[in-house]
Amino acid sequence: MPDETRLNSLAANGFRLTPEQDEILDQADRFAENELWPLQQKMDDEEWWPPQAMPALARMGFLGVTVPAEFGGADSDFFTSGLIAQGLARWNPAVALSYVAHENLCVNNIARNGSEDIRKRYLPKLCDGSAIGALGLTEPGAGSDALGAMATTARRDGDTYVLNGRKLFITNGPVAEVLLVYAKTDKAKGPKGISAFIVEKDFPGFKVAQKLDKMGFRGSTTAELLFDDCRVPAANRVGEENAGVSVVMSGLDLERAIVSMLNLGMAERAFTLALDYAKTRKQFGKRIGEFQLVQAKLADMYVTMNASKAYVYAVARACDEGRTTREDAAGAILLAAEKATWMALEAIQCLGGNGYINDFPCGRLLRDAKLYEIGAGTSEIRRMLIGRELFEKTT
Repeated sequence: MPDETRLNSLAANGFRLTPEQDEILDQADRFAENELWPLQQKMDDEEWWPPQAMPALARMGFLGVTVPAEFGGADSDFFTSGLIAQGLARWNPAVALSYVAHENLCVNNIARNGSEDIRKRYLPKLCDGSAIGALGLTEPGAGSDALGAMATTARRDGDTYVLNGRKLFITNGPVAEVLLVYAKTDKAKGPKGISAFIVEKDFPGFKVAQKLDKMGFRGSTTAELLFDDCRVPAANRVGEENAGVSVVMSGLDLERAIVSMLNLGMAERAFTLALDYAKTRKQFGKRIGEFQLVQAKLADMYVTMNASKAYVYAVARACDEGRTTREDAAGAILLAAEKATWMALEAIQCLGGNGYINDFPCGRLLRDAKLYEIGAGTSEIRRMLIGRELFEKTT
């Protein structure tokens, strides 16, 4: 059953949300509860993506949030997009993940870096939900070293580029119509010889090699992609040739910040599951929430949730103001991801045996939360990056 506790009533004023921002978060929360929560079991059981999801998100005005109005977007800000992800993740993290992959990794990148022609051709259908977007960066041999170890190549041949290679762990890969793909156009230059391209699912030479069977986020479908002499029009190159690294890096901090807000939604869900169970479950003739050890556990969860929220919100606002730092973008997702996993574990402990069975959503929440200690840069990579940035800036 859906939670009784409304999350926006818990310390909302402490995070300086404007009335408009609070309304957006509440709208995303209620939409996800009513429309997406009923889908989550089938999505998890069958690794099924609901085709109605993206059009429904578009009708709510949740797609193209940061895209200029002339291309079908809302002309709003990054923090607003993050609030939507947070609200969706409270009830259906799988849809929230696919939303972020579409909205931030693909759409926002194209809006910021694409030519006028590319933006006119692709952004309207990505904003109205008639096309799903994806990002193709990681490969079988290129995960944390996604740029340096990239093996996918793109060779110029007249008015086209010929792409060859594979991409792995691609969120939305099985269902995407528009993919922003990175390939090496000059092997000798290493990471500085990478270019970005828009590939459509029907381009000759492109196919989904396999859909991956994942531990969590099962409804957000993930694939390995194959490019076998895939011909891409030169007009579909995003940015200058060999300038793909700037396209990647310009969106990396934004990706980490918005994923952090997705993790907030999962942490909030874990907290409300534990709190509402503590208010109803009785043992020894009392509700378990009346016992001090349970109250202490709830207190730790509440403080952890809000500490993560304070940091993540600050970093997300800094992104909109153009003053975020690489170490804080990495720090926000490092904290939010690890604490979301911890919160899910604590919720399981609060629910006891019920937390361990699949009739309750705690197990699925744990499986989902664990991904973001790995995806978008592992926790180890984040710590290395933060330490390096701090050392170099103070030396």
